[in-house]
Amino acid sequence: MDVFTTKSGTVRGRRADRDHGIVVVRGLPYAAPPFGALRFREPQPPQPWDGVRDCTEFGPVAPQSAELTGAPVWSPGDEDVLTLNIWAPAHGPGDLPVLVWLHGGAYVFGSSAQPDFDGTALAGEGLVVVTLNSRLGFEGFGHVPDAQESAGFPDNRGLLDQIAALEWVRDNIAAFGGSPHRVTLAGQSSGATSVACLTVADRARGLFRRAVLHSAVNAFASMEQAARTTAEVAAEAGVPATRAGLLAAPPEALVAATDRVCARYAQDPASGQRHYDPAIYGPVADGALLTADPLEALAAGAGGAVELLVCHTTEEYWLLDAVGSSAKITTEEQLAFFAADFGLPAWLVEGHRERLPDARVLDVYLSLYSGLLFAEYSSRLAEAHARAGGRTFLARFDRRRDRAGQRVRAWHCADIPFAFGNLHEESVHFLVGGPPGEADEELSRRMTGAWAGFAAQGDPGWDPLDGPAGSGAAVRVWRTAAEEETDAARRAAAGPAGNPPPGPQDGFRDLWRTAGLPLLAP
Repeated sequence: MDVFTTKSGTVRGRRADRDHGIVVVRGLPYAAPPFGALRFREPQPPQPWDGVRDCTEFGPVAPQSAELTGAPVWSPGDEDVLTLNIWAPAHGPGDLPVLVWLHGGAYVFGSSAQPDFDGTALAGEGLVVVTLNSRLGFEGFGHVPDAQESAGFPDNRGLLDQIAALEWVRDNIAAFGGSPHRVTLAGQSSGATSVACLTVADRARGLFRRAVLHSAVNAFASMEQAARTTAEVAAEAGVPATRAGLLAAPPEALVAATDRVCARYAQDPASGQRHYDPAIYGPVADGALLTADPLEALAAGAGGAVELLVCHTTEEYWLLDAVGSSAKITTEEQLAFFAADFGLPAWLVEGHRERLPDARVLDVYLSLYSGLLFAEYSSRLAEAHARAGGRTFLARFDRRRDRAGQRVRAWHCADIPFAFGNLHEESVHFLVGGPPGEADEELSRRMTGAWAGFAAQGDPGWDPLDGPAGSGAAVRVWRTAAEEETDAARRAAAGPAGNPPPGPQDGFRDLWRTAGLPLLAP
């Protein structure tokens, strides 16, 4: 029987369906339900229990409107949302490296129960894998007016939940064969930016020694911006923008109000930056947990003791276009408005156009926005950390595929099923272009091995960035073996003085460096 004793009580897991040598424990509470008297407050310890708690099913997801394939759907009344899941070798030697995963979802949706994040394959590499749910949307990242941290109603509650989960790991993971001194914190998209925030937060210091960031998103709010968002959401919910008013609104009302605010931005081309991607929540520079954008903090040397592995895909924003969550920019006039809204010079737009010969206006826009929101921000995080003396590894995911006459892009989220080793999950086939081939399986094994090597020894298999320059040539590009052979042939054909045409995003770093622009205007 797979039974484990934690500080809150004893739990029972079960063997993984795909590998009976791996034990899975699901829906284990790491903090008390954050509702009722605890709503909008810091996470509190879970209530201890007697007997053996059955932990064989995923816990409820945080309040959200999304319905994700293969994951639970939130329903009003679901309150025990601060739970985590563990995959561990059944007969591991103990003191194993631990990888803690934070899912993405624009801070408003997502779940640790998504099939993409099954930890069986990574546990088979000798890791203890932890995935978790934390508060999202207004519950996790909305600013509560007249509620200072000293009053127990802090900003960045979603990040505080993640810290509580890391503290739980520190205090309990040894019971599952993991070492509290060998923790790697990993995440993708908004999860990756959460990792970056915790890397530079004093309150999270010592809770993890390494960090993996895939496609960190450039979204960080000032207190003034957070207050404006609260006013908009409260007005849409029909309640005063006060602590009492917001507490009186049930979670489902704030979820629905958030959706309506986002829809209004999406429908209004004159609404500025939020028109293009109406993600209205994110970490807040509250002066308590966070004092600055993680990029600025890393450049100043914060988090220097944490080793970083940073990756982004080369065609990030094409996914957001494919699923209809981004504005359709199809005319030169719309492209000019986009550039003006973000303060992008005309020569930067033209530089992208030149590197994408015969491209549609839409593709020029998607390339620019990929760099602005994901690729350039991720690269700058890595380089800033390296320049400040931190050990840093950088990678790009550029695996593509032509299937049934349709191109499968190296877009946002496509890298994660490869790194988790979950290519056969039907729910990820849209992301990766159908069932995997042998070349995909081989690439997945390399990426899974890189994560495991980094978590275990701090070595993913290639050289770190140069410290003084912070932008050395040591960048791993993830492609299938066949793609790598094709690239080698193109380089050989170009000769010693030439280079093959760059792929999307690969050749754009020089443009962004020359621009020297802040990534997002205030």
